[in-house]
Amino acid sequence: MQVDNDKDHLLKAIDAFPHRMVVISSDYRVLAARGHLNATPDAAVAGRLCHDVFFHRSDPCAECAVKTVWETRRPAWSHRRDEISGADKVSCLYAYPLLSSDGAIEAVVSMELDLPPRTRVEEQLQRSNALLRNLITSAVDGVIAADRNGKVIIFNDAAAEIFGYTVNEALEQLDVRNIYPDRMEREVMRQLRSDAHGGRGKLRSYQVDILHRDGSRIPINLNAAIVYEGSTEVASIGFFHDMRDTLRMKKELEKTQVQLLQAEKMASLGKLAAGVAHQLNNPLSGVVLFTKLVLEDYELPTGATEDLGRVLNDAERCRETVKELLEFTRQTRHLMQAHDVNQAISRTLFLLKNQSLFQDITIETEFDPGLPSVHSDIQQMNHMFMNIILNAAQAMSGRGQLTIRTVYVPDEGCARIEIIDTGPGIPPDVLPHIFEPFFTTKDEGQGTGLGLSLVYGIVENHGGRIKAFNQPGQGAVFVIELPITPKADGDRSREQDA
Repeated sequence: MQVDNDKDHLLKAIDAFPHRMVVISSDYRVLAARGHLNATPDAAVAGRLCHDVFFHRSDPCAECAVKTVWETRRPAWSHRRDEISGADKVSCLYAYPLLSSDGAIEAVVSMELDLPPRTRVEEQLQRSNALLRNLITSAVDGVIAADRNGKVIIFNDAAAEIFGYTVNEALEQLDVRNIYPDRMEREVMRQLRSDAHGGRGKLRSYQVDILHRDGSRIPINLNAAIVYEGSTEVASIGFFHDMRDTLRMKKELEKTQVQLLQAEKMASLGKLAAGVAHQLNNPLSGVVLFTKLVLEDYELPTGATEDLGRVLNDAERCRETVKELLEFTRQTRHLMQAHDVNQAISRTLFLLKNQSLFQDITIETEFDPGLPSVHSDIQQMNHMFMNIILNAAQAMSGRGQLTIRTVYVPDEGCARIEIIDTGPGIPPDVLPHIFEPFFTTKDEGQGTGLGLSLVYGIVENHGGRIKAFNQPGQGAVFVIELPITPKADGDRSREQDA
């Protein structure tokens, strides 16, 4: 742009701009001005020295943007606070060269821009900082930031709950590398610096364990980032989401799904067993009937009579087994009713004790005759006792003593069932896990790890408790406590009729 010597032309040119502007020559004289803030009219400042007109100085200002433009041929700017701008304002002086057609500097335009009052800027910064602190403090995930030396510089309340440190302890004493076990901080930083999780300097949904203050491990879903100044790493920040509740709910859901599948399987097996029992019942009745007729109508040798007597006894025993099997598989549509626990255990033992696994096992029962009925689903009760008793027999390898005891505990309002075997007991490292789904110590193909987990679920569904422990030199003990159902005599009669 070429400067016109006509001051009116310059004034018209700078009038197009909304800011205060001054055109200054190489000797710091004002060629044209618009909207200056001192009392001198615009026309009266032309030809005067800019530093004299605006700052009452005899020499150019020490940090003069105009001087910088003349020396460097490039635009320049500076901040200042003075009596012209007002004591509560900060002015930005921006100067740029006006060039002739041959590229020479003809003049410099100086433009004054008012910034907001410093007090207002400081208030805005304070509000922004307070908002940022509140966001970090109230975050539901743990937020931790640390410098390159591992010193913690941000540690919010959620992090304090997860890690067990107070905020002050973490800020003053904690090295962020100490929250990772087995030097996992190196792997975390390696992943952060790779492109595998959202780009360099980012880490998204990374599963890692961290150490609680007491040394226990906590599963975490980590989102993290590296903080850069230019290309230099200066800090890192991580958002730690505690996965314990999520994993617990997932485990409970899987357990419930397994129980539903197993319940459906047991219902199908129950229907099959009931059908088979009905089919067996008719021919067995015929065997019993015609054996009795032969014994009554014919004079037979003593040996034949004894043989037919054995046939009759075995047939009667088969009929009793079928009867108990039908009762065991009776469809109750999972109705919760008052049931006799002693009778449920006896029915289970009747079906099991003649199996080959129990031939060398002595079974002793100590039933409390005054045990009140338990509000329960009889199918689930049968399933529960069947699982525990079979487990005990298998633990003893088919040889030993099985003791089943029932006791009424009036102070706790519950029926206590104790099932004790004389096997080798449960190893201490296995004992805490025996009720977990799919956990088994049996060889592959010999167990699913579902039996005791289903037992645990049944007891919980009935509002009861179950525990297992070892007796020194006497094998394992399972103790089940089920709440008692008070009932009137009429209820008992209706139950017996059912």
